Amino acid sequence: MFQSSNTNRKGVKGKILDPDIDYSKVKSVHSISSWWGIGGIFIILFIGNLTSYTNSHLPDALRNAHLAKYPNAFIAERAYKDLKILNDFGPKPTGSYANEVLAVDFLLREISYIDQLKNKNQEIIVDKQIVSGGYVGVYMNKSATSVYRNVQNVIAKLVGKHKEHALLLNCHFDSVATSPGASDDLSGCAVMLEILRVMSRQSDINQYSIIFLFNGAEETPLQASHGFISSHRWAKEVRAFLNLESAGSGGKEMLFQSGPKNPWLIEMYAKAIKYPYAQAAAEEVFQSGVIPSDTDFRVFRDVGRVPGMDFAYTANGYRYHTKYDSVEYIPMSVLQRTGDNILSLTNTIANSDRLGTEHKMTEHTVYFDFLGVFFVHYSADVAFMINLSVVLLSIIIPFLSLARSTSGTHGRQIRSETMIGFVATFLGAGVSGIVCFLIGYQLDLIGRPMSWYSSTNLVLGIYCCPALLCQCLVHMLCSKVFGSKTTPLSLALKVQARLSGVNLFWGMLTLGITFTGYRVAYIFMILIFFSLLSNTLISMFAVQNSVHKWLYIHLVFQIFAILWSTQFYHMMMNMFIPITGRIGASINPDLIIGVIATFLTLLTCSYMTPLLFLLKKTDKLIGELVAITVIALLLASWTHVGFPYRDDSLKAPTVQRHYITHTLRTFHDYNGGIRHTDSGFLLQELDRNAGKTIEGIAIPDTITRMREIPACENELFCAIPFYSIWHQVLFENYWFPAPPPLVHSSVKCALRSKDKLSEHDHSMQLTLTGDHQCALIIGPKAGTTLQKWDIVDELADPIEFNGQRGYFVLISSGANPGPMNITLNLKHEIPNYDGPLVDIMVTTTFWEHQKHHAPVFNKLLARVPTWAHVVPSVAAVNSYIF
Repeated sequence: MFQSSNTNRKGVKGKILDPDIDYSKVKSVHSISSWWGIGGIFIILFIGNLTSYTNSHLPDALRNAHLAKYPNAFIAERAYKDLKILNDFGPKPTGSYANEVLAVDFLLREISYIDQLKNKNQEIIVDKQIVSGGYVGVYMNKSATSVYRNVQNVIAKLVGKHKEHALLLNCHFDSVATSPGASDDLSGCAVMLEILRVMSRQSDINQYSIIFLFNGAEETPLQASHGFISSHRWAKEVRAFLNLESAGSGGKEMLFQSGPKNPWLIEMYAKAIKYPYAQAAAEEVFQSGVIPSDTDFRVFRDVGRVPGMDFAYTANGYRYHTKYDSVEYIPMSVLQRTGDNILSLTNTIANSDRLGTEHKMTEHTVYFDFLGVFFVHYSADVAFMINLSVVLLSIIIPFLSLARSTSGTHGRQIRSETMIGFVATFLGAGVSGIVCFLIGYQLDLIGRPMSWYSSTNLVLGIYCCPALLCQCLVHMLCSKVFGSKTTPLSLALKVQARLSGVNLFWGMLTLGITFTGYRVAYIFMILIFFSLLSNTLISMFAVQNSVHKWLYIHLVFQIFAILWSTQFYHMMMNMFIPITGRIGASINPDLIIGVIATFLTLLTCSYMTPLLFLLKKTDKLIGELVAITVIALLLASWTHVGFPYRDDSLKAPTVQRHYITHTLRTFHDYNGGIRHTDSGFLLQELDRNAGKTIEGIAIPDTITRMREIPACENELFCAIPFYSIWHQVLFENYWFPAPPPLVHSSVKCALRSKDKLSEHDHSMQLTLTGDHQCALIIGPKAGTTLQKWDIVDELADPIEFNGQRGYFVLISSGANPGPMNITLNLKHEIPNYDGPLVDIMVTTTFWEHQKHHAPVFNKLLARVPTWAHVVPSVAAVNSYIF
C-alpha cells in the first residue's frame, strides 16, 4: 500500500504491492483501528458536553460586601432583593391589584430611594403614565385590535448633558396569570433598577439621557409600550432602545433581534459587551414567526420607528409562563451576567456620539459569538463576499492540493471521488431525514410522542444516532456503487477527496442561502472555513500522502468545527423542545425535533463521516449506533424515562400546560331580553398529549370538540369565551356542560342609539360597562358590512371561525377606566332595512379568581395531575343582537 516514502513493500508472502492501488483497507498503512469509530462518537459527545457547559456557565455574583472594591459595578445582590420583592407580590396580570397598586408603588418608592442617594451632579425625573389607546396587530396571520384603558407605566429619566436625545431601556412588570413572572420580566426590571442605581451615583454626567421604562401591560399584548412610544412626551427624544425580555427562565440573555438595518448598534454591542451571546440566525428564526411569542421590540420598531436591540433569556422554557417562573429558580449569577452586559452597553451608547447622530437604515448585519469567547460582526455585503470566497476556496484548494500530490495525473479520479462524497452527503441527509420522520411518526402512532420532553438526551439516541447511522450507511453504499476498486488513489487521498465533496455540499447550500438574502448562511460558512484552514495547512506542509499527519490536522480543526456546530445543537434544543409543549396538538412535535436533530447531526458529523473508510472494519461503529438506537427507542417506548412530564419533586419541573375556563354564557335576544343561559368548562389543548389528559380530568363527563358544540349552529363564534383569538382559534378546545361559576359582575354591552344615515347606511352607538379584562367580537349579520368604527383609527381585517367572519377586539383595563363608548358605521344591502344588523359577543375573563371558584371548579382542578400546570380562569360570555 501507499507510504509517504513512495517505495514498494512486500507483503507477508512476498507479494509486491503497487503503492498507487488501494487493494485492501485492512492492509493499508492509512487505515486505523476499528475502535476509533467508537472513540470518535465519544469525542463528539465530550465536545458537546463542553459546549453545554459554556452555554450555561455564568459569572460569580457580586454582593454588597464587594461595594468597597467595585463602587461602580453592578451588584447582583441588590438587584436580587428588588426581584424578590416584586416576585413575592405573586401573579400580576394587567388590571390586578398586585400589578396596578403593589408593583407600581414599589417601583415609584424604590426609584425615590435611588433619587435620594444619587450623586449631586445627577438629575432623575420620575413620571407615572396612565395611558389609553389601541392599535391593530397581525399575529400568526390573524388580525385583531388591541385596546388598552388606563394601563400604567413607571418612567425614570437620568438626565444627560444633551437632553434632546435619549437611550430607552424597557422591561415589563406585569405577568401572565398564575405566574410570578420572575424571569418574564421582573429580572429585567430588577436589572434596570440596579443600572439606574449605579449610574446615578457616578459623578460624571452622561452625554445623553437614559429613559428607564417599567411598563405594566406587555402580556396583554404589548400595550403599555405602545402607550409610551405613541403618546408620552419623552418618546420623541428616544433614538435607540434596549429591550429586556424572557422566553425562558434564567440562563444567559441572548441578543436575538437588532436594528433594523442600523449596524452602529451592533458595533456598540461588540465594543461594550463583556459576555457576548448573540446570533443573527436567532433573529431570522424569531422573525420568521415559527416561535409563538412577541416582544415590545415590535412596537418600538414599527410604531416608534426607533432602532434597538432585543435581549431575552431562553433557557428552561418549561417554566416560561407557569407558576415555576419564580425567584427560587433564578440564581443571582443570572442577574450579574445580564447586569454587567447591559450596564456596560448602556454606558457605551449613552456616551457615544453615535446616539446623537441621525442614522438612515442601510443594511443588515451578520453577527455571532463563538462560545461566548469572542464576537464577530460584519455587513451583509461583506458577508456575501466572505461566503462566496470561502466556498470557492474550499473547493479549489483541496482539488489543487490533491492533484499536486499525484503530479497532476489523476485529476479525473479526484473529481470522481469528490462527487461521490457530495452525492453521499446529499443522499445521506435525505435518507436520514426520512428515517427520523418515520421514527417520529411511529412513536406518535403508538401513543408515545414527546418522550424526549423531559429526558432531552433521548434525542441523541432516538434521532441523532439513527441519522448518523443512515449517513454512514449511505456513504458506504455510494462507495460500493460508484467507487472504483482499482482507483490509483491511495486511501488517504480518496478520503480527502470525499471530504472535498462534503465541502461542495455545504458550499452549494451556503451560496443558495446567501443569494436569497438570508444571513443564516454564516453558520455553514464557518463550518466550511474550518475545513478550508485544515486543507490549506495540509497543502502547505505537503502531507496529503502522509500516513496520518493529514488526518491529525483535519481532526484538530474539526474540534473547532464541532464546538461551533454543537453550540447550535444546544441552542436549538433548549429553545424548541420546551416550545413543543405549547404549540397545540395538530402538529406532531416528534417530526419537528426529528428534523432539527437530523440537520444538526449532519452539521456536526458530516466532516467526520467519510473518515469511516479509514477504519479497518466498520462493524463496531455500525453496531454501536444500532445498539444505542435500539436502547433509546425501548426507553422511549416502554419505560417511565420516556414519559414526557415531571413535577417539581426534583426542582426541575417540565410540566404539561392547561388552560381551564369555567364559563357562564348569557344569550340576549333582539329586544334585550335573555333567551338562554348555560354554563360549562372550556379546556384548551396545548400539546400533543393534552387530549388524553383532558379526557381524564373530565371523567365522568364527556368532552366535545370546540367546533362541534351545539352553540356552533347559531351563535357567533360558537359563543366560545375567547380571550386570545390568536391561540384559541389555532388550537383545539374542548367543552363539557357543568354548573355555573360564581360571577359577581361582568362587562355588559348596551345599545345607546341606532340611527339611519341613508337608505343603506346605519350608525350604532354602544356602551361597554365594567372594568374587567374583556374581549369583544363584532359579527355583522348576513347582508351587513362594517364600514367604520371609532375604537381605533384603523379598521382591522375580519377573522374567520366556524364559517363566520367577525372583528376581534381585546380590551385591557388598568386603573378604573370607566365605561367605553363605541360607534359602528354599518351598511346593509337592502334599502331602508330595519332589522338586526350585528351580533356582539363580550367575554369577561377573571384570571386571578381562585377565592371565588365554585366547588365544582375546585373539584375539577383537584383531578389535574401533579405533573401538569393549570391556568384556571372564570369567564362570563354575554351575547347580543342589535
